[in-house]
Amino acid sequence: MSDADAGPLAGRAVLVTGASSGIGRAIAIGAARAGADVALTYRASVAGARETEARICALGRRAATFQLDISDESAIARIGPAVCDSLGRLDVWINNAGADILTGDAASLSDIEKMDRLLAVDLRGTIVASWRAAEVLATQPDGGVIINMSWDHVLTGMPGTNPQLFAAVKGGVLAFSKSLARSVAPRVRVNVLAPGWIETSFASDLDHDRRTAVAESTPLARWGTPDDVAAAAVFLASPAAAFITGQALLVGGGVVM
Repeated sequence: MSDADAGPLAGRAVLVTGASSGIGRAIAIGAARAGADVALTYRASVAGARETEARICALGRRAATFQLDISDESAIARIGPAVCDSLGRLDVWINNAGADILTGDAASLSDIEKMDRLLAVDLRGTIVASWRAAEVLATQPDGGVIINMSWDHVLTGMPGTNPQLFAAVKGGVLAFSKSLARSVAPRVRVNVLAPGWIETSFASDLDHDRRTAVAESTPLARWGTPDDVAAAAVFLASPAAAFITGQALLVGGGVVM
């Protein structure tokens, strides 16, 4: 028996949206290491998605990859049944996909364009996907788990237009998830991950002084990694969190407490 066969997610099937890179990829691979078969979605980076898939398969787990625009309601409606067809079941649905407004061409969008993109993907997409997830998971013999992504600074705020937009949208995800958790209990558990300063593509674009300042202002004295977020996701998805619902787990090194 491999370590994965005895892991906390052994025998389960996990869907991770937006898993072609960054935090989503780390969560998908972390779920596979914990014993799960994993379905992953991507919007544009098929090469990134295939790399994630290959790393899951290298761990001895099954993987299924789907193209998905999380702002497309009809596509979201199809993804749950498609995962069940491919993996035989679906136990955990992790809504990680989000719009990028910070890097590349997206950084030059107007404030209104950034707001519209975040509302369509991060808020509306998460809400619609959560509704569809709850419908699918409620039919599973043991129910299931939904995990949504927020942001630790929605609890304290941060100056700047981009933080205002993220706070509004990710704060909406947090509030929605708490209401959803009450609506779908006890068959389905709903929790929220709220990452802070994590080493993603955004972090790599910052200069040395800014990166150092973030680490020095963090009680745990470093940036977080995608694997830190993945470990928290695996915990919330596992039986170890069986009596936890409607909660937000901050993964930010103590910047927000």
